[in-house]
Amino acid sequence: MSARKPVPKSSKNRKKKSLPAGTVERLSSYLNCLLQFKENGLKYVSSRELGLCTGINPAEIRRDLIKFGSFGRKGLGYPVDQLIRTIRGLLGTELSRRIALVGAGNLGTAIANFEGLKKHGFEVAVLFDVDKEKIGKKIGSAFVYHVDSLERVVQSLGIKIGIIATPKEVAQEIAERLARAGVKIIVNYTDTMIKQIPGVKIHNTNPVVELLYTLYFLSASSDFSEEES
Repeated sequence: MSARKPVPKSSKNRKKKSLPAGTVERLSSYLNCLLQFKENGLKYVSSRELGLCTGINPAEIRRDLIKFGSFGRKGLGYPVDQLIRTIRGLLGTELSRRIALVGAGNLGTAIANFEGLKKHGFEVAVLFDVDKEKIGKKIGSAFVYHVDSLERVVQSLGIKIGIIATPKEVAQEIAERLARAGVKIIVNYTDTMIKQIPGVKIHNTNPVVELLYTLYFLSASSDFSEEES
C-alpha cells in the first residue's frame, strides 16, 4: 500500500511572513507613488522615476522588486498595475480594511475625509463622538454614532482596526472598549501613551511630536543659519 502524499497547504491558509519595518516603509512609499502614476495615466514606470518620487536609490528599488518577483521590461520599465497588485498583496491591503474612528473633532474629521486611506485599501467605516450636533450625520462616507454604542456597532461590523482621536483623558478607556469589541490594532493620535492591552497592537503617535521630529532632521541637514538680531 503506497504512502499518501502530503496535501500542499493552500496559499490562502499560509501565514504571511513578517516584513522588516524598513521594507514596509519602502514598499508603502512605492505604492503611494505608483498610485499617483496610475492616476496620471502611466502604464509603465522605471526604477529611476520611482526613485525620484520616493527619494530612494533606484538600485535599492530594483533589489526590492526583484526580491518580490517583479521584473522590469527592457525599454519600458515595470508595469504599474501589476506592481500595485504585488505590493498591496505584500502589505496586506489588497482587500479593504474597515476602521472605527473615535473622535469626530478637527483631527478625526480630517482623517475620515482623507482620500489617501482608500487608495491604500483602508476605509473609515464608522465614527463615534459625544457631540449631539454630529451624531447621526455623515463625515466623509461614514455615519457618526454616539460613543455609548461603540461596542455594539464595532462588534456587529466585525471591525478589527481602531483610531483614537479623542481628548487624552478618555483615550485609555476608549482603547479598552475597542479591545473588548474585538479590535486588534489601535492607532492612538492623542498626546498620552496608551498602556498595552493583551492581544492588541497599539501604536502611539502624536502629530506634534512627528512634526517636531521631521523639522529637527530637516533643519539639521540643511545649511542655512538664522541671522542674529
